Amino acid sequence: MTTWREKLKDESSTVSFGQRLGKELLQRGGNSLVFLHGELGAGKTTLVRGVLMEIGHSGAVKSPTYTLLEPYTYGEQSAYHFDLYRVNDPDELGLVGFDEIIDGPGLKLIEWPERADEWLPDPDVEVKITVLVNETDGREIEVCFR
Repeated sequence: MTTWREKLKDESSTVSFGQRLGKELLQRGGNSLVFLHGELGAGKTTLVRGVLMEIGHSGAVKSPTYTLLEPYTYGEQSAYHFDLYRVNDPDELGLVGFDEIIDGPGLKLIEWPERADEWLPDPDVEVKITVLVNETDGREIEVCFR
């Protein structure tokens, strides 16, 4: 198991870190299941933006808070960005093809995985973003590769 820890001072450093993470995920084959932990506003979607930029996505990256899923394609591969914050029932996930996506190829980035612990397999990578006591101090990020 490998762990990265770093302090992120602002949005730009979060995007840059996400790009570094994206590069690592590509080197690992691009089919990882990534759990993203952190409170509201911690920077999970900002990190995902950096990951997606690095793997070849050039458009906007929005939070899938209300849609549950935002799919992306890059080359012949796919990435799926889930936000499970509002999920209360596994049937809601069936509406977006959750089981097929999780079992299939592609990069899966899941915000709020703790909302669906019983429905998810173990992740390949876990990311934890913590807002430091004084928000102007930035965030601390920890990434564990299994």
